Amino acid sequence: MPDRDLDIVLFGATGFTGELTAAYLARNAPADLRWALAGRNLAKLEAVRERLGLPDLELLQADSTDPVSLSDVARRARVVISTVGPYLQYGDALVGACAESGTDYVDLTGESEFVDRMYLKHHQTAVESGARLVHACGFDSIPHDLGALWTVMQLPDDQPITLRGVVRSGGTASGGTLHSALGQMARARQMKQAYSARRRAEGKPADGRSSRSVAGKPHRDSVRGYWLLPLPTIDPIVVARSGAALSTYGPKFRYSHYAGTKTLRYAAGGAVGVTALAAAAQVGPLRKLLLSKIPAGQGPSESRRAKSWFTVDFVGEVAGQTVHTRVSGGDPGYTETAMMLAESALCLVLDDNPATSGQVTTAQAMGENLIERVQKGGLTFEIR
Repeated sequence: MPDRDLDIVLFGATGFTGELTAAYLARNAPADLRWALAGRNLAKLEAVRERLGLPDLELLQADSTDPVSLSDVARRARVVISTVGPYLQYGDALVGACAESGTDYVDLTGESEFVDRMYLKHHQTAVESGARLVHACGFDSIPHDLGALWTVMQLPDDQPITLRGVVRSGGTASGGTLHSALGQMARARQMKQAYSARRRAEGKPADGRSSRSVAGKPHRDSVRGYWLLPLPTIDPIVVARSGAALSTYGPKFRYSHYAGTKTLRYAAGGAVGVTALAAAAQVGPLRKLLLSKIPAGQGPSESRRAKSWFTVDFVGEVAGQTVHTRVSGGDPGYTETAMMLAESALCLVLDDNPATSGQVTTAQAMGENLIERVQKGGLTFEIR
């Protein structure tokens, strides 16, 4: 894109995760990277710039409710990073502006309905313009999507592959994540409608392969010894879409996604807790009360984040062969998410990636290049 005067624009830099992402870019981006911060409040952007110690960093005024300002941002950048959520409420116009301008786009959403609706509205436009629209570039869903890709790379690709991912973590969910999760729980019917409409529009892989996520049942894992509780997040959907797009996943790929606990008591308590949260999300006053407890845009202290961690164990099985891998890192909700989001944008700008366009997954758009980047950023990929 020789006519673009900026490589990366970070939209939403005044939020908690947005500023962490800006700080990561300030520390780790190449010195000649042309980047800027964007948001609706210039005074707050100036304060972020001062804390970054980059007095010459350009600031762009843009608002999620002002399509003209978003189009101006998209036309100037090679890649736009968005940390402004909940995305179902605030994200559509920016995705559309990037799709129309041929501008690559990354975000950290875990909202499956938003992702499906963006596919239906903007995928074909992005295919025609050359834009790569890459959602879920934070803890949702890079460790799971790239971990699954890295695991199947250890297996033959000419046989059916069954894979399960088991997530364990010690950390605090972000306010933005809570707002998005409760919003999605309150829209179960709309989520299902959007998912079904997308499946009809996508069709099946042209080469005759099949790939899908499978909702497992609570059980004890014979390999790792954990009690497993199915996780109804966006992660298994993203992994299955990567499996549909890439032949590396074999002719028939099945993926199941779980939370892992060491005891049955914790697994049962988790199931009750998720059920209670989903029920509360259906009642407006209760949902508002829960959202007020962790306002969006706020997060834990640096010392608390330093104590947080996560692991995702993968068990892949094919033709009698089993492989166990693990992706692990530090604070999943904030520190590692900011790193993964920033590295996704840098990967799109700087690396020789596969030729793709439209709405694509991280495995599909960046694959091994992004695995290498997030490893340098601090994540560990290992065979157990």
